[in-house]
Amino acid sequence: MKKTVRLILGDQLNSNHSWFQTSDSSVTYVLMEIRTETDYATHHIQKVIGFFAAMQAFAKELQAKNHNVIYFKLNDPANKQAFDKNIMGLIDEQQFTHFEYQLPDEFRVDEILKRLCQSVSITSDAVDSEHFFTTRTELADFFEGKKTFIMENFYRSMRKKHNVLMEGANPINGQWNYDAENRKKLPKNHKPTTPLVFDNDLTLIASEIEKANVKTIGNVEAAHFVWPINRTQSLELVDYFMRHCLPLFGSYQDAMMPNEWSLYHSRISFSMNIKMISPQEVIDKAIAEWQRRPDEIQYNQLEGFVRQIIGWREYMRGIYWLKMPEYANLNFLDHQGKLPDWYWTGNTKMNCLKDAIQQTLNYGYAHHIQRLMITGNFALLAGVHPDEVGAWYLGVYMDAIEWVEITNTLGMSQFADGGIVGTKPYVSSASYIDKMSHYCGSCYYKKAVKTGDKACPFNSLYWNFYDKHEDKLGKNPRIGMMYNLWKKMQPEAKVALLEQADYYLKNINNL
Repeated sequence: MKKTVRLILGDQLNSNHSWFQTSDSSVTYVLMEIRTETDYATHHIQKVIGFFAAMQAFAKELQAKNHNVIYFKLNDPANKQAFDKNIMGLIDEQQFTHFEYQLPDEFRVDEILKRLCQSVSITSDAVDSEHFFTTRTELADFFEGKKTFIMENFYRSMRKKHNVLMEGANPINGQWNYDAENRKKLPKNHKPTTPLVFDNDLTLIASEIEKANVKTIGNVEAAHFVWPINRTQSLELVDYFMRHCLPLFGSYQDAMMPNEWSLYHSRISFSMNIKMISPQEVIDKAIAEWQRRPDEIQYNQLEGFVRQIIGWREYMRGIYWLKMPEYANLNFLDHQGKLPDWYWTGNTKMNCLKDAIQQTLNYGYAHHIQRLMITGNFALLAGVHPDEVGAWYLGVYMDAIEWVEITNTLGMSQFADGGIVGTKPYVSSASYIDKMSHYCGSCYYKKAVKTGDKACPFNSLYWNFYDKHEDKLGKNPRIGMMYNLWKKMQPEAKVALLEQADYYLKNINNL
């Protein structure tokens, strides 16, 4: 008689997967809390707790539906602390005759499971996770023979293929992309919608992690854990976003405000990345909400949200599977610096970085512009090694799994891939930060001052970056204007800016 063991990874908690539609006494599902996953990066404590809580809830859900489940908790004596070792142990102990797994989203885990299948004496098979709009290779096929990988082209093809926001062969309202309308600063006295948070008591999981001496970063109030840990809570967060946040999401998706950690963002990426909810159902709910309330929800709010999911999310995954594992080692600008110490504490006099980092340490979350144009921008201007930046991003965010983190960090944020993902480096001086936020007005540093006492570090580091990398960036047509401005500056002004930048870089831990 065939006896099957099926592995479920911590980011494969998809209750709608075809595996789970009928129970079979000959099939056993296995979930594992293991040290190889807690330790391959130093993770935020909320991320580790959130994964374990969601996994435990999913295991109970399967058991309630009469599925056979084996669950390895972190401190179980029988836990061999690795996928392959635990599976091989189960095969020996329970005489399983067949092993199955869902295709992992991470190259690292994919390689582990491929090797495992080669080493066991029983038959094995891998199936799709039934989550994404695309296959691993779909982007590669779409761009075959092309020198550049323009996201907008891929996004439009996804809209057409899946008939999302289309009227026949054309986009609704005749325009594909409304990004230009989605860059507004929040009005000064505007009070954003209060974020929906949960009140999960996860003290037992937190104590088990502490007992195991797992190294983590960040803060947590485990008795009142704010993130969703099951499908029901995840759908509640989705519905809250649709009702209360979608009407202003697009307009203010790039805006930043001190002490406002959620704004109009959905914060569903953790739930979606571990597959408690699917991108298809999220998009369907957003479109349905817009259709119900067309007078309250302008079309640009909806399109900006849909583009993040069916555009950027699928695009980044496609780039990941096209370019890994070589992608992880790219360092186009040859940056070699270390992250400032205050990336781990938020103890800096720069308001924007202090707020974004402390928010990240407290919630395991920052929205995309805080990541790209605050923490990422500074690290790029400071010449930090991409591996340093990548390890930080992979660790500190609830939603950071390598397939989505590395392309956003090394590509979009740090330009370490030389332009595969982004056509230019995303850097700015204080002017952009002030344009999109309310950080600068009360900052120790002065946004308009480029050199001298209390000059904003972003200003001199910005010009220092362009000067340092003119050999690699000078011919980039998207930033030609900046080099023209640099060339027109008086020599003494250039020297002053470069000296100021050099001083800040030498004293980076004291900024």
